[in-house]
Amino acid sequence: MITESFLSLACAGLIGILFGLVLCFAGYRLFIILLPIWGFVFGLVFGAQSIQLLFGTGFLATVSSWVVGLVVGAIFAVLSYLFYIVAVAIIAGSLGYGLTVAFLFLIGMDANWLMWLIGIVVAIAFAVVTIVFNLQKWVVIGATAILGSAAMIETVVFLFRPAAVLLENPVKAALDASPLLLVVFLVFAILGIVAQVMNTRNFVVEEYSRYP
Repeated sequence: MITESFLSLACAGLIGILFGLVLCFAGYRLFIILLPIWGFVFGLVFGAQSIQLLFGTGFLATVSSWVVGLVVGAIFAVLSYLFYIVAVAIIAGSLGYGLTVAFLFLIGMDANWLMWLIGIVVAIAFAVVTIVFNLQKWVVIGATAILGSAAMIETVVFLFRPAAVLLENPVKAALDASPLLLVVFLVFAILGIVAQVMNTRNFVVEEYSRYP
């Protein structure tokens, strides 16, 4: 039983790290493939976290948080697949929301509706600025590198910390595990950005609209 649990945890960790690596170093080139997946993952986390922050429940601790998370995740995934501009807005918004919530956690703010509201405002601002100023390529590169690096770090923390602690305050859990993880996160994020910029100098994702 212990062996099976260990293997399952190791496989989940390997998948998380590999997905983070791909997102970090090839996010823009694989944008069309990865974005529906990221749309679902972010939608699940965002929907569940919305219930957590608005009603003070645990993360994915209630049926309603699962239902909302899965529904929002499915909507984000479908919209990302159908419309390029929506996919860009979601990745930009997820970057703004993720960085804002992480910063608020870092400075010791409690998880509540105000954190949720601030995250939403910043997410919308990121999405609007990205689209209005035609920054899609650069935001996608930056967002996938940063989010991919974060996914790898959180996966590593998940292997050594209880899931409840990680989901309650992922930034604090990572720093408690080792302050060096913050340095590792920054290094991977920077390397991912540099690698993607160098590898996509003459490459631009073709915009799409799959809705007839």
